Amino acid sequence: MPRRVRLWTLLSSFLLLLACGGRPGSALAGPAVRPNIVFIFADDWGWGDLSCHGHPYVKTPNIDRLAREGTDFIRFTVASGVCSPSRTAVMTGHFPARYNIDGHFAWVKSNAQRNMPDWLDPKTPTLPRMLQSAGYATAHFGKWHLSNDMIPDSPLPKAYGYDEYGAFNCAGEQMPVHDDARRAVAFIEESAAAKRPFFVNLWVHEPHTPFHTVPKYEWRHRDMKSREDQIYASVLSHADDRIGEVLAALDRLGLSKDTLVVFSSDNGPARGAKNAKLDLQYDTATGAGWGVAASKGVTGGRKGFKAALFEGGINVPFIARWTGRIPAGRRDESSLISAVDLLPTFCELAGAALPDGYRPDGVSQVGVLEGKGAPIRMKPLFWKMGAGRDSEFHWANYAVVDRQWKLLTTTDAGRSELYDIAADPLETKDLAAEKPDVAKALIARIEAWKATLPGKPVGEVFSAERTK
Repeated sequence: MPRRVRLWTLLSSFLLLLACGGRPGSALAGPAVRPNIVFIFADDWGWGDLSCHGHPYVKTPNIDRLAREGTDFIRFTVASGVCSPSRTAVMTGHFPARYNIDGHFAWVKSNAQRNMPDWLDPKTPTLPRMLQSAGYATAHFGKWHLSNDMIPDSPLPKAYGYDEYGAFNCAGEQMPVHDDARRAVAFIEESAAAKRPFFVNLWVHEPHTPFHTVPKYEWRHRDMKSREDQIYASVLSHADDRIGEVLAALDRLGLSKDTLVVFSSDNGPARGAKNAKLDLQYDTATGAGWGVAASKGVTGGRKGFKAALFEGGINVPFIARWTGRIPAGRRDESSLISAVDLLPTFCELAGAALPDGYRPDGVSQVGVLEGKGAPIRMKPLFWKMGAGRDSEFHWANYAVVDRQWKLLTTTDAGRSELYDIAADPLETKDLAAEKPDVAKALIARIEAWKATLPGKPVGEVFSAERTK
């Protein structure tokens, strides 16, 4: 090879390396180094609501396929027991309490009464904006709920770093809930044609109320013992089929080996009261559907449900597939991954630099995804929930996980429970009385963390309706 040609070849390779964030390869051609990323985030999907997790009648063959072809991380936890703060953590890599978001976004009066903003500040560093800076095409399809459809002047998803979106529970036009996969597939096709790596949020509605059933899926589950079970199984089956449509598109386009696909849920399952009457309800964002009596989610033995800081409220499914990089058919029962880890993890995989001055609360878990996990997490995790309820599972306002210990407590620390979460992931034995020094130290950790939180929301995060 002539010397001039050889020098030009080396220069071209160097420029390509810089274009890919300092890492060689392309997510759309050849062996993937920077993967495409499809993040599927369900709404109220319990840990036990998968056939691969032993559900007695729910069938989820497409999500089960991800588990066969990837790794099922049993100990993943989200950053809240309810929707909006959980999604805030994914978007920002921060504990949602840093933004005074400790409950779901509702109408303005309710937000104000709970000392919450009316939306997540669009000026905060966000995951899609960081991936955009690394050359990724970014899109969001499905539930939003980082504001609310009842607040018409709230920022649209595009303000947070998405090239394209279709959403509900946001301002503007509400995308039909079942249109999410079709829109995602179209975006993936466009990105593939443009030879751009892509990041897609597919935030499905199921199995949140109202339950929007379709005759095909009701018929599929016509032999259920109860109408409530039929409704619950049918909406999960419909969501699983839509996920299957996205997986099939990746196969058809030859992108499956070059794409990281993650399935998870924003919090644990809701449960209707034992004597709840099955009736229709109306949601301003998604329309009419069946109500909470059909909420039949299960937690696989975990304590508590949605809105609890026990594991039933925050320990949710997390299945990751990236052929050749993430071990196939593996169950990781020890690595404690958090939702705040997703931003640094995805950014490392994408070669996306974190903004100057930005410090995530999470850590990159690339090594854990590749099967190099450690049983004890070294960086603490914190939770804050809104006003607790005097009930079996919803009394705790704060929680911390520090190494093998998990402590739950009230705002005034008047009641606390302590668990060895590494040895006892189902929280069966409260050790607070046996290990008072550990409990006292963890309460002090929570108090120190609380001192770093803002007293009220800051930034341009209030609707004009607050002045009315």
